[in-house]
Amino acid sequence: MAALPPTSPTFRRKSMITAGVLVTACAFALGPAATGVAAPKPTKSELKAELAGLNKKVDKLIGEYGAKRAALADAQKAESKAKEHLKTAQQDYDEAAAQVGTIAQLRYQNHDTGLPALMFGENIGGAALLEQLAAEQQAHVEGFATARDEREKAAQEAGELTDRIRGQAEDVNRRRKEAEKLIGDIERKLDQLIPAASGRRPDGSWAPELPGGGDNITPRTRLMRDEVRERFAFGTIGCYRVDTSGEHPLGRACDFMLSGGGAMPTADRLAMGDQAAAWVIKNAGKLGVKYVIYKQRIYNIGAPGWRGMSDRGSITQNHWDHVHVSMY
Repeated sequence: MAALPPTSPTFRRKSMITAGVLVTACAFALGPAATGVAAPKPTKSELKAELAGLNKKVDKLIGEYGAKRAALADAQKAESKAKEHLKTAQQDYDEAAAQVGTIAQLRYQNHDTGLPALMFGENIGGAALLEQLAAEQQAHVEGFATARDEREKAAQEAGELTDRIRGQAEDVNRRRKEAEKLIGDIERKLDQLIPAASGRRPDGSWAPELPGGGDNITPRTRLMRDEVRERFAFGTIGCYRVDTSGEHPLGRACDFMLSGGGAMPTADRLAMGDQAAAWVIKNAGKLGVKYVIYKQRIYNIGAPGWRGMSDRGSITQNHWDHVHVSMY
């Protein structure tokens, strides 16, 4: 069929119908127009500031929790000391009661008020001796009663303190978990903001990159180094170096040092190395990481899982004082 001339009424009518159908289809596909503008995503600096505030909150909660535990320990020590005091007073009281009871029994059996004089000598009057023993017994009884009251008071205070601290500790622990959950959410958001490294092919492999710049490393290595440095407090980071093998002379590896001079790092620094290695492995797909070596182990991204390595003879050679990261 011959095409209609652009200026004919029939052409204009068909054009209007077609346009109307297209508009209706687009409106149906897109749905109703948004009533407002979506809130902008927070920037990396905003998320980091929020993370720092939450870390301070967690530190404060942990400090309060530790103080309450210390107060509870002091109360428990006071209660234990009071119990020892009570035990000693009980022994003194039992001894005093036994002494007076024995004398009373002997007098009853012998019907002799002069028995104390026979037992303790002529110069000691029986009445005076009994009066002295009675006074000693009374002192022991009063001491026992005082110790008993002190123990009961200490036990009551310790029990009340234990209940109060238990409730406070549970509340502090609950709030700490809430803050840690928020920190985890923010850290995940920060990880989402990590820029994807260059050179990723559609099949998932990585195109080779040439080193450059003043640090003589590849763009992927530089991105990885900067992201790790931003998140972890490594003092020294060594990347390019002249060597006969490995990734360092190719500008595709960095060593994140935990100590200097070949010394074994402290427990805190070793723990930070664990955290940094785990973070790099978790984000390896985005950064272009090939493998990680730490603590005489290697983690190949293409074959997940830590595998032991042979002993190379030193703390540094066995990668105990640094985390090694190699890139594609």
